[in-house]
Amino acid sequence: MLHTHSLPHDIETTDTMTNYIHYPTKELREDIRYLQLLARSFPTLAAASSEIINLDAILNLPKGTEHFLSDVHGEYEAFQHVLKNASGTIKRKVNEIFENSLRESEKKDLCTLIYYPDEKLKLVKESETDMAEWYEITLNRLVKVAQSVSSKYTRSKVNKALPKDFSYIIQELLHESESDANKHAYFRQIISTIIYTRRADAFIIAMCELIQRLAIDCLHIIGDIFDRGPGAHIIMDTLCDYHRFDIQWGNHDVLWMGAYAGNDACIANVIRISLRYGNLDTIEEGYGVNLLPLATYAMETYRNTDLSHYMPLLKYSANDFSSRETQAMALMHKAISVMQWKLEGQIIQRNPDYGMDDRLLLGRIDTQRGTVNVDGVEYTLRDTDFPTVNPDDPYRLTTEEANIMAALHNTFGTSEKMNKHMSALIRHGSLYLAHNNNLMFHASIPLNADGSFRKVRIAGEDYAGKALYDRLDTLIQTACRRADDEPDSEYAVDYMWYLWCGPDSPLFDKSKMATFESYLIDDPEAHKEKKGNYYLLNNDEEICDRILAEFNVTGESAHIINGHVPVRTTKGENPIKANGKLLVIDGGFSKAYQPKTGIAGYTLVYHSRGLQLVQHNPFESRQKAILEGQDIISNTVLNEYSAHRLMVRDTDKGRELAQQVEDLNKLLAAYRRGLIKENK
Repeated sequence: MLHTHSLPHDIETTDTMTNYIHYPTKELREDIRYLQLLARSFPTLAAASSEIINLDAILNLPKGTEHFLSDVHGEYEAFQHVLKNASGTIKRKVNEIFENSLRESEKKDLCTLIYYPDEKLKLVKESETDMAEWYEITLNRLVKVAQSVSSKYTRSKVNKALPKDFSYIIQELLHESESDANKHAYFRQIISTIIYTRRADAFIIAMCELIQRLAIDCLHIIGDIFDRGPGAHIIMDTLCDYHRFDIQWGNHDVLWMGAYAGNDACIANVIRISLRYGNLDTIEEGYGVNLLPLATYAMETYRNTDLSHYMPLLKYSANDFSSRETQAMALMHKAISVMQWKLEGQIIQRNPDYGMDDRLLLGRIDTQRGTVNVDGVEYTLRDTDFPTVNPDDPYRLTTEEANIMAALHNTFGTSEKMNKHMSALIRHGSLYLAHNNNLMFHASIPLNADGSFRKVRIAGEDYAGKALYDRLDTLIQTACRRADDEPDSEYAVDYMWYLWCGPDSPLFDKSKMATFESYLIDDPEAHKEKKGNYYLLNNDEEICDRILAEFNVTGESAHIINGHVPVRTTKGENPIKANGKLLVIDGGFSKAYQPKTGIAGYTLVYHSRGLQLVQHNPFESRQKAILEGQDIISNTVLNEYSAHRLMVRDTDKGRELAQQVEDLNKLLAAYRRGLIKENK
């Protein structure tokens, strides 16, 4: 309670608590211009008071659930399932609500219905003999789950999430109880009427989607939506319709953004990776990229060359290809690989400040000896048949290659779906995010061996730590605006490729990307990519504290959250580092990584009780999830509970709202002192 004897002399006192809001008149006069602007939104004392009451109430609600995913790599079925089950949050809710009242099989069926309502309803109708009874029982159960997941939000926020067709009915069901004797008949009649008007199916679907929506308040993607999986475009479609999300760009995301920005080396890399893994769905069906000119050219140019090292890796492909199709992909794979190495060489030559002359490997091939010099060592090449490489000018595209790249360049720049998805990536994305005591970035922070922040030269100036990330954020935005008249536009577009594979790129941070060596050299020594110091030092708590402080994230509960480097549980690796300060949540969403990691990824859930790091087993298929109720088997590997339940006031948003309350209190004081007139 506020006592009058502790107040400054320049204070009025009144008899009611609502008027114990006092500020020195001098302070109010200093803020008068801002308060006058604020008064336009809250023109009366009553309006300002009502907003204070509303905001104060919100500050005392439990914080919403945040959901963290990383390195999805186009695996859209697993991604969508994890969104639907909220990393097990919905299953836990169902278990809590119906712990002793439902059998395990009934809880399993209810969860499957919530995840896949359309498909599950069709299955139920094939076997259920009394649908009216099933509808009544199921609707009551869904209402209980919806009441539980909506309880931490304001009515206003819940109402905004409601489907229009059923908004009023759902509001009534969420805020009434069947156990209330006065409302028992009313509640039951609503359920009964939904059934006899034959709206039960549509209502159940709406309720299930609402539960999914309210189970996650905010989704954080810690990079790499794109890569070798079959449905990055489907994931982007899902995100474009999602209620609230952000993305911390990964190296594969920036590669695609670079392709969209017009960097031909990025375009070549995107197509090469798609061909390498037999993933043409995203390229051709998702974004309408026409690969026929490349296929025709490759058939004419490389049909009599050795293709053994360019055969696509189809073990994890979602498609079945004929031997003829596989051969065609190998031909295109070789053609685009050669074009990529040429285009990358051109960028390196244009930008000597990259310090990447050691990657100009086409010019180091000895065609007579069949060798190449890499880092001072001569290696025998697996393949020396490169009919389009001119030893005197190895990085020049032939006329045919230039025409193909021009066509691809045009497609990446004009695809309507590409524009929509890249715009969403740019609008919702950044290289890092500091939010609610967590620092999120995809890969690394360039560090020196002693743990200090490494200086990286960009356009003639040095940047390190947070300043480096901020500068790169600006550079990426410049590149993706595709405004040729901006002074550093060309430099920015080139730099998108450097971010993909440059030694000092925080998205890569290795000595080299050994694509050339892995394709053309047998010796595994040539394939080694030396990791940057961040990967060697990130288990040091002091280093992590230094990084957190650099980004103004402090406190005992502060964390760094990374992806990028798959955690190999098969080798005993741990996603929890630096005494819990760093959490690495890339565990192998991509099927291609799962044999190495032994699992299918980690997700992180941050709710009002604390943090939970969840480890997932491989997701077999959407079909099995529906037909057999087969959920992803998940295990919680970290429970970090808060000493007190976290409320909205404990979050970044809460601090914003508290400041708004402070400003509104000043406005009230200004109204009461007559410094500002009410506009009634």
